[in-house]
This record gives sequence, structure tokens and C-alpha cells, in this order.
Amino acid sequence: MLIVLTSISSADEAEALAEAIVNARLAACVQILPRMTSVYFWEGEVRREQEHLLLIKTLAEKYDTLETFIRENHPYDVPEIIAISAEKVSEAYLSWMKDYFI
Repeated sequence: MLIVLTSISSADEAEALAEAIVNARLAACVQILPRMTSVYFWEGEVRREQEHLLLIKTLAEKYDTLETFIRENHPYDVPEIIAISAEKVSEAYLSWMKDYFI
């Protein structure tokens, strides 16, 4: 199982992207965290923006398609797309995820 992270500027955009990802069966669940402050370097300067973080729960074999989907449907020129491998996952949750993708 992977947890894929991406951030996006508005709650409406976050909800739309999350729903599109789940409807495309690229993730079993997407959680949208409340607004946060991101400090980052872009186009030669340090910037500070309000964003929402999406925690996208998927299987490793879905990653390449999910990454492409995010790039094609995300409003940022270079969206954050970071995958973290879940070291341990409850059997019941993993089973639920696998059943979703069947």
C-alpha cells in the first residue's frame, strides 16, 4: 500500500481532485486535511501559500497511472506528488482496499 501526497490551493479544488481520483478507481480513499501554510521556493523566490494536503491511499501497482492522472488534472505546473510506502497496514484495511480495486 502507498500513501501519495499532493497539495492544492483551495478546498473546492481538493474535493474535486479527490473525487475524480476515487471515481477513476486510482485510490480507495482520499483524505483532505484542513488548510495549512506551505513555504516553498518557486521561480527564484521563497513563497508562502495556503494549501490543502491530500492523503491518497492506493496500491503500488496503481502509482504510475495515479501520478499521470494527478499531473493531467492538477492546476499546478509542477504538483507535489510524493509516494510513501506503508510499512504496516491492518489486514482488514488492506483487504478492503484490494476488494475495491477488483
